[in-house]
Amino acid sequence: MNDALAKWTNGLRSAWSESSPMRWAFAYFFFLLTGYYVLRPVRDALGSTQNLQLLFTGTFISMLLLQPLYGALVSRYPRRVFLPVVYAVFIACLLFFYWAFHQPFAWRSGAFFIWVAVFNLFAVSVFWSFMADVFSHAEAKRFYGYIGAGGTLGGFLGPILSRNLVGHVGVANLLLLSAFMLALCIVCIQRLRPWARAREKAETGYQSDTAMGGSVLAGLRLIREQPLLRALAVLMFFGVGVGTLLYNEQAAIARTLFATDAARTEYFSTLDLLINALTLIIQVLLTRGLLQRFGVAPVLMIPAVMVLLGFSVLTASPLPLLVAVVQVMTRAGEFSLLKPARETLYTRVNREARYKAKAAIDTVVYRGGDLTFVWLHKLLVGFGPTAVFGSGVLVAAGLCASAWWVGREQARLAPLAPLASPAVPDHLDEGTT
Repeated sequence: MNDALAKWTNGLRSAWSESSPMRWAFAYFFFLLTGYYVLRPVRDALGSTQNLQLLFTGTFISMLLLQPLYGALVSRYPRRVFLPVVYAVFIACLLFFYWAFHQPFAWRSGAFFIWVAVFNLFAVSVFWSFMADVFSHAEAKRFYGYIGAGGTLGGFLGPILSRNLVGHVGVANLLLLSAFMLALCIVCIQRLRPWARAREKAETGYQSDTAMGGSVLAGLRLIREQPLLRALAVLMFFGVGVGTLLYNEQAAIARTLFATDAARTEYFSTLDLLINALTLIIQVLLTRGLLQRFGVAPVLMIPAVMVLLGFSVLTASPLPLLVAVVQVMTRAGEFSLLKPARETLYTRVNREARYKAKAAIDTVVYRGGDLTFVWLHKLLVGFGPTAVFGSGVLVAAGLCASAWWVGREQARLAPLAPLASPAVPDHLDEGTT
């Protein structure tokens, strides 16, 4: 273990010293997930006292309404415009909720839950799409593990801040802290632009900083037409399924064990800390080595099989402590292995697929899965936890099958042509373009 840690640390030090875009991407993901994880325990605490079926339905409807707007933004404006705009809108929303949390509005808890769910998917989807613009496939396999660790550190810091500050400054002021983190994300986007432009100039037919054009529904069309994107969409659907079933059971446990929003916030913060600690350990010891040595397909299968085993255990013994253990294991496997492997594949598709199809998968497909499985949970909960987790075994089996499908489709892609990553002059590193 010490040897693996030393090897990972030396690799990070080497990557950090030689790659400016890796440093800015690390910082970008750190600030983004710090901002999100400041909000997540608050969202979970408020949501655990609400009707989750209605909240998930509201989230899905919001996604359906926003996806065409996002598609229009991507189609009509170049990246230098729409990426900062997306984060500026999120900051404005946080300022609005800061005001709303000082008002006696009955709707604020439900609206905040839905907004955080939308924010998480769009903000993280945009991040990884941008990373696929900045880094080549070979660079992604080398750097994504380190970049993911930056996000994990942010995910570790965010719950600590929420847990220790909420009792002193209140919920509303946590929103201001998150808004500040998103403002730092915009700074990182601006600093990464030169490398994205340099790489995209090397792609045949690309004109620097131009809009992509196309229909606002082009993402869904691409998913229908391309086998790899279809497989990724199915993988996302089943991955969401296992997470949603666990989340609903965890919310029921929180309602039973804790009487106040503050106590529930601390409980969910503790779970997030454990998840991100385990994620960081896996990222340090395993992620990069597995991706470079074995490739994407095995890395997709490992967490899928672990989820299947976890649901099998819960079917036999659905104790609250075991639910928490499987929740930590499932989300840590998603963040440390499944997501980096999945995101690596987007470096092998064209720019339109990276932004449009990926956004559709990360938003519409994701929240469609949420909606499907939150109502499935509602149907099954009357039969007890054993019925819920027994059905989860079938969903986890679907996750394993779709992970195998993605591995097969990516193996069928044409071999990568040699493409050097253009060097970015020092003056571009230090200034705006």
